[in-house]
Amino acid sequence: MSGNSFGTLFKITTWGESHGEALGVVIDGCPPGIELSNENIQKDLDQRRPGQGKGSSPRKERDRVEILSGIFEGKTTGTPISLMIRNEDVDSSPYEEWREVFRPGQADFTYLAKYGIRDYRGGGRASARETAGRVAAGAVAKRILEREKVEITGYTVEIGGIRAERVDYSEIQRNALRCPDRNAAMAMEKKIEEVKLQGDSLGGVVEVLVRGCPPGLGEPVFDKLEADLTKGLMSIGAIRGVEIGAGFRVARMLGSQCNDPIGP
Repeated sequence: MSGNSFGTLFKITTWGESHGEALGVVIDGCPPGIELSNENIQKDLDQRRPGQGKGSSPRKERDRVEILSGIFEGKTTGTPISLMIRNEDVDSSPYEEWREVFRPGQADFTYLAKYGIRDYRGGGRASARETAGRVAAGAVAKRILEREKVEITGYTVEIGGIRAERVDYSEIQRNALRCPDRNAAMAMEKKIEEVKLQGDSLGGVVEVLVRGCPPGLGEPVFDKLEADLTKGLMSIGAIRGVEIGAGFRVARMLGSQCNDPIGP
């Protein structure tokens, strides 16, 4: 199976399945001399960890990261970094009834059509558990970006039609939904609970803000920064669309309205 790697100079390869022994990521291209510890990575994994709130998976996982290579005396060596997260809450029995049935909205049919075999246990390789490796790799990338004074903040702006009316960055870490609007977060949680009792689920919108991004990143035409970011985001199973800046609203603007002003 190809398509498990992303990046060129900083290249990550995720591995593992939902109900396998473990999953993780191999990072190639991390420069030497970057201070890195389990705590740096665990902090981000703890935010991703399932079972934390009403809007997350009920699966209980500690998601404890183990650094297997690429670190010596608390600093990166420039060699490949291998990170592993063991699966602990693994019960494959509920999936036995789906052994011979394709589930809608899953990768079941396409995996079988492409490879002639599929891991039906929790989605196998196509499970959202795969994103644990991405988060671990992202935590390492953030250590490099911190050195370059680049700051990245992500937060939930909408769930089930309820939208954040204000953005208070200090509020993001105060609720399980990572919403910057306290009142909106409470309304979202209430909506999730109502829909959950009906045996259904909700979708939402996440916003990512990058500060300090240096000019000139990316390459002309096919490797534009926006194109690479969009590819990475769209490869996450739950993502159905990506907007950069005003996104599709640009189609409803005059040209004079959507020009980016040049600032200092």
